[in-house]
Amino acid sequence: MRMLLFLAFAAQISAQTLEVSGEVEKPLKLNAADLELLPHQTVDATEHSGEKAQFTGVPLYQILKSSGVPMGEQMRGPAMSLYIVVIASDGYQAVYALPELDPLANEGPVILADQKNGQPLDAATGPLRIVMPKEKRHARWIRQVVRIDVRRAAKP
Repeated sequence: MRMLLFLAFAAQISAQTLEVSGEVEKPLKLNAADLELLPHQTVDATEHSGEKAQFTGVPLYQILKSSGVPMGEQMRGPAMSLYIVVIASDGYQAVYALPELDPLANEGPVILADQKNGQPLDAATGPLRIVMPKEKRHARWIRQVVRIDVRRAAKP
């Protein structure tokens, strides 16, 4: 079943890649096959409409770790000035502090979802979407994610 979902997802995202760039050790361009190799997690969340759903995807910290962003015990000192900007295909952007994404610093996962209720995300939402189950407002639940920029806060 997971393979069928992967094939449907791969067809949907075949021409699209997720770019991870900026203050990273290893810039990434991930396609559907690359994302499939990363650990996935399923979370229960409530849509803006009030609909309860299960979302499956890669925890965002896993993607950041793959690009060499300090996470876990390495997230201290200068790394605390890093943040990410997630960018959608239409240019919509949202900012996330690294501690919000790290399971050692914050309770509750933030995932880059590719499935809702066991099905690939629809074209209006996907193929990739940020899901933050514990966030009360959905302004940072970015749809159609295409890029993650890691940036450093300016020194005063």
